[in-house]
This record gives sequence, C-alpha cells and structure tokens, in this order.
Amino acid sequence: MFKDKVLMITGGTGSFGNAVLNRLIQSNIKKIKIFSRDEKKQDDMRKKYQNNKIEFLLGDVREKNSVNDAVKGVDYIFHAAALKQVPSCEFFPLQAVETNILGTRNVLDAAINNKVKKVICLSTDKAVYPINAMGISKAMMEKVAIAKSRNTKADNITQICVTRYGNVMASRGSVIPLFVEQIKNKTPITVTDPTMTRFMMTLDDAVDLVLHAFENGSNGDIFVQKAPAATIEVLCQAILEITNMSDYKINVIGTRHGEKLFEVLCSREEMFSAKDQGEYYCIPADNRNLNYGKYFEEGERDLSKIEDYNSHNTQRLDVAGMKDLLRRLNFIREIEGRNLVIPEGF
Repeated sequence: MFKDKVLMITGGTGSFGNAVLNRLIQSNIKKIKIFSRDEKKQDDMRKKYQNNKIEFLLGDVREKNSVNDAVKGVDYIFHAAALKQVPSCEFFPLQAVETNILGTRNVLDAAINNKVKKVICLSTDKAVYPINAMGISKAMMEKVAIAKSRNTKADNITQICVTRYGNVMASRGSVIPLFVEQIKNKTPITVTDPTMTRFMMTLDDAVDLVLHAFENGSNGDIFVQKAPAATIEVLCQAILEITNMSDYKINVIGTRHGEKLFEVLCSREEMFSAKDQGEYYCIPADNRNLNYGKYFEEGERDLSKIEDYNSHNTQRLDVAGMKDLLRRLNFIREIEGRNLVIPEGF
C-alpha cells in the first residue's frame, strides 16, 4: 500500500508516531514526514532511527501556513496531533478547540488543496457522549472530518476517514506506566474507582486499526476495534501479580472530574447503521443533507432497541487475560518477575 509513497504523521513524535515508524520504516515506503511542534522529541527520534526515509518538520497544526507547506508532495496523512489530557483541556478548553478542532480543519484543508489521496484522523472513545472538554473537542473534530469528506466526494481525490480508540495501553498519559512508576517509587498505587471499566488495546492494535481504515475506508467512515475491556481493579491486580507485588498498598481516591464509569466506542445511533467487519466496526458517514424532514419528521422505529457498544458490555478480561495482554508491552516483559521489596508499613 505504501510502496514509493510519502506519508505524513501529524503529532508524529508521540506514541502512535513511533509505533507507525517501527512498523513501516523497513518497508518500501518512500518517505515518512514527522510533523510536530516538539523539537526535542524530534531530535531524540532523529538520533534513535538515523534513517534517511524520515523527514522532520517543525510546525503546529494551529498554523495554517506551516501545515500547508508540510503537506506539499504528501500522498497520505495520519492525523494524530491533539491535546489529549482531560484535566488540561478542562482548564484550558479554548486550547483544545484550537488544536483538536481548528487544527484538524487546517490539516484537512491543506490535504484537499494539495490533493492528498487519503487522510486518517485519530479520535477517542471520549468523543462518544462526551462529558469533558477533551471529549467534546474530539467529537467536534470527527464532525469536521465527516463534513469535509462530504465536500471531497465530488472530485473523489482526497478520502477522509476517522479511527476511534479506547485506552491505548502504555501511551502518553496512560495509567499503566503510572502504576509501574508508583511501584518503583514505593508509593501507594492510586485507583479512582475499582469498578470503572476501560477498553484495552496496544499500540500495535492502534496501528492495525489505522491500516484497516486506510485499506477499507470510504469517505466519512469511522472505524473502531472490537476491543476487550477490564475494570481498573483487574488491571491493577494484573500489574501487581506480574511484578510479584500482590500485597502492595492501594489507595482508592474516587472518580476525578470529567471521568465516566465506562466508555463508549459506538453510540446506540451509530450501532444502528454500523457494519460488522470481523475485528472491527465500520460506521458509515451520515450523509443527510439540509432536508429538515429527515431530522424532524422521519424516525427509525427500531433505534430504541439498539444498545451502544461500551466497556461494560464488551468482552471483559479477568486478571489472567489482562496479564496476557500486558505481556504484549515491551516494558512490562522487562519488569515481569522482579521481586521488589515492599517497604515497611505497606
């Protein structure tokens, strides 16, 4: 799919960008452009990979000109640049708007103007029934992408799709590295609500989902992986057993502002039209126009019978299953079996 092609990854210095590089750098791809505003991470990646196929471009998706210049000569874009931290977006919601919504508009406009063939935009389960600024901004990002996809159907040059993720294990801001770090620092593990559930997927799963969307998507489609889920209690216990620290102290601190008891990957309305593709669901674009009758006078009799696809009703992992999934992470395999000394009082 990528032979002699140029791929650009916005926010490419993050966890996802590194996972894509590890997957594609040895392929027959012509060039991978890493577009981000973090010069330190770019320099780290430059030293790590030392590969002439990688080109580093300093810029910000908020700045239309820098995006438009970077996109010249690009065949495909994976749009991963975003503000992802829930507390940060809660305190600075306009920053989330600038990056997640308006930044996406800039990327898509640049792609369309430069006749990029395909753009895959990365979203999150927090965009479904959002209750916090990050989720709301990502939901609007999806709406912007789908609206832009309608406008590109006539010329059929730029195809725009969306992928929606659950919890990507060990990615930036993930709770798994936090738990491990707390054990290493001999401080209690902080758990919000032990019964809280989250979808679980690895970075390799994240790349697989984007590649599936890339290969199978039509304009405006949203793709999700049928990911398993686990309670925070099960996740915590699995990490403690892997590190031989089963009796370690756990502090239950309660649900934080902007958090849900469970996450939703597909809403009830989306599940009504979703296509089952084996390991994935594809949600076709809603192509209604401004004929208001379709919004206010016509309905779907069976819609109320459909259930959303959430982390409470998907496949639920037990401790053994969670440990098997954790072992797919390199840094977990490195620490497995280390018999750390539990300090007095724990």
